Amino acid sequence: MEYDFDTIIDRTGSHDVKHELLGRRFGREDLLPLWVADMDFATPPFIIDAIRKRLDHPILGYTLPPDQWETSIRKWIADHHQWTVKSHWLTYVPGVVKGIGIVVNAMLKPEERVIIQPPVYHPFRITPEGNRHEVVNNPLKEIRGNDGRLKGYEMDFEGLERLAADPLNRLLILCNPHNPGGIVWSRETLERVAKICAANNVLVLSDEIHCDLALFGHKHIPFASVSAEAESCSITLGAPSKTFNMAGVVSSYIIVPNEEIRHPLFRWMASNEFNEAHIFAPIATIAAFEEGEEWRQQMLAYIEKNITFVEDFLSDNIPAIKPLRPQASFLVWLDCRGLGLTHAGLIDLFVNQAHLALNDGAMFGPGGEGFMRLNVASPKSVLEKALQGLKKATNKG
Repeated sequence: MEYDFDTIIDRTGSHDVKHELLGRRFGREDLLPLWVADMDFATPPFIIDAIRKRLDHPILGYTLPPDQWETSIRKWIADHHQWTVKSHWLTYVPGVVKGIGIVVNAMLKPEERVIIQPPVYHPFRITPEGNRHEVVNNPLKEIRGNDGRLKGYEMDFEGLERLAADPLNRLLILCNPHNPGGIVWSRETLERVAKICAANNVLVLSDEIHCDLALFGHKHIPFASVSAEAESCSITLGAPSKTFNMAGVVSSYIIVPNEEIRHPLFRWMASNEFNEAHIFAPIATIAAFEEGEEWRQQMLAYIEKNITFVEDFLSDNIPAIKPLRPQASFLVWLDCRGLGLTHAGLIDLFVNQAHLALNDGAMFGPGGEGFMRLNVASPKSVLEKALQGLKKATNKG
């Protein structure tokens, strides 16, 4: 079956965050929204059909997830990422960000701190701080080419070792693949993280929600799979939601191999019923993982073409903006520092002149100033309209 990614879908009336929050978030409604990390493609029909079939039953009472839910997740991970997950390592969690809050509350003492690696997904900071835990930064280091252009990021292992040596720095939140940089971390990098953290009794909470969105020949490696040390200190969060555009279904899972970590964490979750999936989460997950591979492949091919289009358009028309090609995800990290604007001026350019809503880089922490994050999971015609508007605004300035 050939799937359609070109049709523009009117989301009016669906109460989607991408449109409904424009006024509150950006101060105006007349913006083309390319910010929130969901797709403007239709959720795959086999997922909609599976949910609709369940709605044919007239009772929406208490339910248990079928065994097929667990086995579909384990098989998908084994087939796509070559990681064998045991049944008792796995349970439902009501969202990846909520999973961060759960781990922070269940596993940390009040005085213990959280390590993050900015620029990085902002709830890594907001969630621990909101739960009264201090966050400390282990900033990523920019990798630059001979032309001075940003080519990617690498970890500051010396800085991580210093932070890990402090016994109050108890949890590292790892973005794997990285958001907003789109980095697929190498096995060597993950092994070094595991060695440092296991030696210093630091837990590693690996957010792997973008794991099934690897692009341009890159391959995701689950953190827990790289070594015995990684397995011993890891907590992994994942979901089919980003890949199959069903974030509203809330279908996340958590995987903990080490029983000494898993027992207190899963017990805390069970006591608060955070491990109990709502009625549609298992249904959508099973449909995604058992029927979704062809849709996923076509979607990734479309995303790659959109990324190439953005790269070519900016190179030809706005060379001062340099996109960092993502190795995974549909999010493109735009280096706008060549425009010579203050960060406030950059926001004004995008919002008030180009009438575009993107995530500004400062929200991702130190190192994000001068960047914008562009969601390219839209029909190509939408991206073309957005970039033409940006070209006009840039030339006007």
